[in-house]
Amino acid sequence: MRRAALLAGFAALLLATPAFAEEGWGYELSGNLMSPYCPGRALSECPSPKAGELRAWIVDQEKAGRSREEVEAQLYERFGEELRQAPKAEGVGLVSYAVPIVLFAAGGLLVGVFLRRNRSSRIQGESLATSQASPPAPDEDLERMLDEELRE
Repeated sequence: MRRAALLAGFAALLLATPAFAEEGWGYELSGNLMSPYCPGRALSECPSPKAGELRAWIVDQEKAGRSREEVEAQLYERFGEELRQAPKAEGVGLVSYAVPIVLFAAGGLLVGVFLRRNRSSRIQGESLATSQASPPAPDEDLERMLDEELRE
């Protein structure tokens, strides 16, 4: 009985998989593009009716047999680079990738220098403390007064 239930569940999973496979690059592309109608939102998340029309147009282009690259090129020509979720890694867009890397490396270097200096000053402080750790010579007058006080 248990095996039959497991086999039935596995068969249901196998049969359900082609339904997801039918969604081609059209749905994926609308999720990877920013909406020209809802600033700051992906095209797939934009509630605007015009965004819905654009999503339907993309899927229609896929069904008509056009390639993803052709559709993307047409969209970028029509709406510009604002459709990209991230800038291209070329030209000025390369700066947006390089600056965080450079700042991260500089921050790591700064932390390393700070830790090295802090460690060396602490080691020097410990060596000074150990060299001064020998007790001072007892004061004879103070010792004599202490003895007198203890006798009384």
